[in-house]
Amino acid sequence: MDIKEENTGSKLIVHIDGEVDLENSDALREKISEIIENNANIELDLTKVTYIDSSGVAVLIESNQKAQEANKELTLNLSEAVLSVLKMAKLESFFKMT
Repeated sequence: MDIKEENTGSKLIVHIDGEVDLENSDALREKISEIIENNANIELDLTKVTYIDSSGVAVLIESNQKAQEANKELTLNLSEAVLSVLKMAKLESFFKMT
């Protein structure tokens, strides 16, 4: 998994590439948590995520809840792989997606 940040001025885009699984979900959780604390408008670009497991989905859910509690804007831009997992779990309506 690779994480890159892109500040567009109006929002911070977090580009996440590769697989999001149990092995790296804690690192992703910490990084997104830090980003939410320091930015008001965040987009998680998951279009290059090829695989996500339940631990990765849990990170997305927790991040969404943290952003809502802090009155921050968090949107997701999903790959087909991530979208299909969220649909299977009936979670696609839980997130704001671009």
